[in-house]
Amino acid sequence: MKIVSVNTGRAQPRQINGRRVLTAIAKQPQSGPVAVGPMGLAGDEQADLSVHGGLTKAVYAYGAGHYAFWQTVRAQARVSLWDEPLPSGLLGENLTVEGLDEALLWIGDRLVLPGCVLAVSEPRMPCFKFGAALGFAQAVKLMSQSGYCGAYLAVIEPGTVQAGDSVRLEPGPREVNLRELFKARARGT
Repeated sequence: MKIVSVNTGRAQPRQINGRRVLTAIAKQPQSGPVAVGPMGLAGDEQADLSVHGGLTKAVYAYGAGHYAFWQTVRAQARVSLWDEPLPSGLLGENLTVEGLDEALLWIGDRLVLPGCVLAVSEPRMPCFKFGAALGFAQAVKLMSQSGYCGAYLAVIEPGTVQAGDSVRLEPGPREVNLRELFKARARGT
């Protein structure tokens, strides 16, 4: 695995479904090393700490390989052009990661980077803000169906992260698979 992009964002008001809400889902790629502390990346905010952020959800990682899927379904939904690439961070992720696959991640797995160590803590559950970021409400359902949820990460060893960093997977106890946990939560079981 490899870090393609490190993304941060500030919470800002936005009109979604006719109401004004605070959101930090629009993350922007950062150049150079970004500090990683117990509560996440320097310069990053979360608008709703009941569902994002905190010690167990300090960093959100998403697979770069899933971007082609979202580019296609956005074009099918007629909210973008077929050849319009999606910018890293659009899905609200802090780390866009080449080679990240939810089916191969387990709760407790460690992602060892040159400058920090992160641990898989839980899957991301999509909300209406995710649908708004992608431009169509059905995106929430499509994330649930596809299983392309990404992974929340806890910070085990603070430090820095930057685009181009290699990521070594250190297996955890292999008791709870990330994608299976996501599917169970999406079904409400």
